[in-house]
Amino acid sequence: MRRYHVTTFGCQMNAHDSERIKGMLEELGLGETHTAEDADVLVFNTCTIREKPDTRLAAHLGNAKALKERDPERVIAVGGCYAEAQRERIFAQYPFVDVAFGPGSIPHLAEWLGAGGHGIARSSFGIAEERRFAATLPSSRERPFQAWVQVSMGCNSKCAYCIVPAVRGREVSRRPGEIVAEVTRLAAEGVKEVTLLGQNVNSWGRDLRADLDTEFGELLRACDAVDGIERIRFTSPHPKDFREPVIAAIAECDAVCEHIHLPLQSGSTRILKSMRRTYSRERYVALVEKLRAAIPDLALGTDIIVGFPGETEEDFGETLAVVDEVGYDSAFTFVYSPRAGTEAAAMPDQVPDEVKRDRIERLVEVVQRRARERNDARVGLVEEVLVEGPSRTDPARLRGRTRRNTTVNFTGDARPGELVLVEIDAATSTTLGGSRAVLVAA
Repeated sequence: MRRYHVTTFGCQMNAHDSERIKGMLEELGLGETHTAEDADVLVFNTCTIREKPDTRLAAHLGNAKALKERDPERVIAVGGCYAEAQRERIFAQYPFVDVAFGPGSIPHLAEWLGAGGHGIARSSFGIAEERRFAATLPSSRERPFQAWVQVSMGCNSKCAYCIVPAVRGREVSRRPGEIVAEVTRLAAEGVKEVTLLGQNVNSWGRDLRADLDTEFGELLRACDAVDGIERIRFTSPHPKDFREPVIAAIAECDAVCEHIHLPLQSGSTRILKSMRRTYSRERYVALVEKLRAAIPDLALGTDIIVGFPGETEEDFGETLAVVDEVGYDSAFTFVYSPRAGTEAAAMPDQVPDEVKRDRIERLVEVVQRRARERNDARVGLVEEVLVEGPSRTDPARLRGRTRRNTTVNFTGDARPGELVLVEIDAATSTTLGGSRAVLVAA
């Protein structure tokens, strides 16, 4: 049997795309291998939002080149946002690459690879040719009880630092009947947790209004009504589009989890305006207060960029103040890196690297302190945990996630996919520890 290996960079949307890529390769008769050296087909599903994934990809492709030199029949495919952004140059940069494809062209991948990966044309396709949802493609999921469900593709926002609209196109919403049908099918297959995906997930449905009056809160309620689905998550929302019907649906739907990833990016209104985020610090904090009033046990995650062009020490201090005030349960923190083709890349007053490094260290310190305080407050409580498998640090223990999306490492007798009750007895800034897992009654 010929074998494949997929390396995924970047966001949850890419993780979902990789599941579809794997499913198509397996439908062609290939089997998965977990090492690039053993693969006949190497696929890199890429990200180009920040500089770090580009650097990592270059290292992986260097290794792929050496593997192809040893075996010229080995197939190298590069997909995702980097392939779309560099579509005119990718074969010049990496002449050993056989296939390049953008996020909207995944449905064609099987055609280009052909049965078993033979007869490949060196060509590049992307969203300019065709954009199709990949939901009808076969899928190979990491866990049979969890699934991504794509509800939209593309983005209509014009954030100054972001290249997503250029590589994934303008926002297109999937029809609600298709989404609910997929969720229903997944439930019948034993899926207990679904995550609804969109570049700006809570603006879903607005482009459908010519013939369908709907919004994201209605979609949450429709998915909540599907028998067998125990947990519903969604990512990533935009603060500017978080409206009352969505908040009410989160508060009232049993399956929708008490966890929201709410990107801040900066705590400075001046910098937010320069980023074209279309909300102020005050509006963001007011939204947090509204969310916590409606959903008392809410966990909040966020994204924060340090060193955006023109960011002063005062601006950065305002970010630290918001982080301290809100008290996030988790945060992804990033040092700003210019992306070609974005407005921010040409802005004056680029922040020196040493200043960025100093600020990111100070930010992480505040994030971790407040996250640790939030987790410490969970000690002594009993949490419902969806078991995912053995702990990564101690195989004798189990690992799972709470409804608030916190990882729990615990002792007990349970199988992946089961919901258990765990008494929390320890905490760090990123995880909880517990014992005495008790199976939740069906």
